[in-house]
Amino acid sequence: MYQEIVAFVVAASGWVLESSTLATDYWKVSSNDGSVITTSTFWASLWKDCVTDSTGVSNCRDFPSMMALEDYIQACRGLMIAAVCLGFFGCVSALVGMKCTKIGGSDQSKSKTTCFAGINFVLGGLCSIAACSLYAHRITSEFFNPFIIDQKYELGAALFIGWAGGILCILGGFVLCSSITESFSKSHSQANCVYKGAPSHSHITSITRVPAQAANPRPSAANSNASRAQYFDKNAYV
Repeated sequence: MYQEIVAFVVAASGWVLESSTLATDYWKVSSNDGSVITTSTFWASLWKDCVTDSTGVSNCRDFPSMMALEDYIQACRGLMIAAVCLGFFGCVSALVGMKCTKIGGSDQSKSKTTCFAGINFVLGGLCSIAACSLYAHRITSEFFNPFIIDQKYELGAALFIGWAGGILCILGGFVLCSSITESFSKSHSQANCVYKGAPSHSHITSITRVPAQAANPRPSAANSNASRAQYFDKNAYV
């Protein structure tokens, strides 16, 4: 039970980090490599582009059209939304299936529900890591491309938060998935104990019955007739 509680806390913390990553602004930040004087800083997220001048004033512009976006931004949006949704279903399923709660039915059904929650957490963590890795690959490929002379960017804080959240979700999900193996091994051991106990009971019964049969042997017909004849012979003169 305590193992499931710790796993749920770890996975839920990862889901919170993934949810915050989706709304975080600093997915990429402009690089100052080779610049002596910087008057402005450019940064972007999955939803908008922004610029901050030397006085600290920021101006942002939302992406005008979803269909006009680049493919990797649309893919990252879909993966992060899927990660948040899977984490939500994982949290609900884990609350129902954990042994510390009073809902969910029998132990086997609760273990199956907990395993389902773990699978959701693992898939959500993989989606988050895939989205951040895809975005980071695009940034690094443009940064090290010598033919691109436009503004280059570096990895933002949101990517590291997304990676951390995905790793926590995967770790917690694997621990929750292990609960179903423990439940099945426990039921299998109980079945083996019952199977091994049945022959020993019959063996004990057969042993206890043998002395009873030997203590009271049934006399044969010949011995019975002889004893009757001897009895009448002794009392023949009476």
